[in-house]
Amino acid sequence: MCALGEIVHLWQRDVRDDERCGCGVRFSSCDFWDAVGEHAFGGWHQVDVYRVLALQHAVERTRYIPRLAASRLPEEHVALIEEYAGYYAAIYEAAAAISGAEVVVDSSKHSALAHCLRWWPGLDLRVVHVVRDARGVAYSWTKTVVRPEAEVPAEMTRYSPARSALLWNTHNAAFALLRRRGIPVRRIRYEEFVADPRTALLDLAAFAGLDITVADLKFIDGDEAELRPGHSAAGNPMRFTVGRMPLRRDDAWRDAFPPVQRRLVGTVCAPLLRAYGYPLRSRSLP
Repeated sequence: MCALGEIVHLWQRDVRDDERCGCGVRFSSCDFWDAVGEHAFGGWHQVDVYRVLALQHAVERTRYIPRLAASRLPEEHVALIEEYAGYYAAIYEAAAAISGAEVVVDSSKHSALAHCLRWWPGLDLRVVHVVRDARGVAYSWTKTVVRPEAEVPAEMTRYSPARSALLWNTHNAAFALLRRRGIPVRRIRYEEFVADPRTALLDLAAFAGLDITVADLKFIDGDEAELRPGHSAAGNPMRFTVGRMPLRRDDAWRDAFPPVQRRLVGTVCAPLLRAYGYPLRSRSLP
């Protein structure tokens, strides 16, 4: 298995801005990504990154999900989606060839991207839908987090609790819609994963078509994981962490998230929170 990071951000942050890979060096100096670019496109210099970003703006937006989820689209629109998805398919194929992996993992969180990828013929797309309590997500999106990969000091995107609630509803509903279109989707709650990561990983590996055993998960030792350097192109700053990492639920939001904002998010997201098995009273969470 080859973890690529959030490829949806690769075009701007890495190909254009040359930010740091998860291995610590700049994208342009990373041997892995250099080989991927050469295999996929004959070199990254052959990619018109502004064309890719224009396509992204034209087809891969949250507001376009209802259109992307349609069973049929005008030919000219399908052509744009396939052109955009083709860049991703080329990266996935190249990464698999370079790494020798049977499965590549794109941890992009944009549900619209998954809907675009389903239009690419021949792509074996399987989606792991990780769900976390909306109140925890909203609290996380209010925090100031520095992006260490950027040359110029920058921070992770932040959203207001109200906007976070709307995005949480939209993206989660979009993944359910993806399943209706015949794409395999496996949903797992963040809290369940942290409680028993080995069982969760065995299940997800089987979903991906991989035959692994507990012996393959030696990097997980009790409530800790041993992290090695990787080549995540973009994503959470935690991807730069190497060594032993504690595995524990982050429930700081239960005390730190202002009650008014917590209730607002809980009310807006109540139907899906209930559907995913989350109690509406945050204090009654296990």
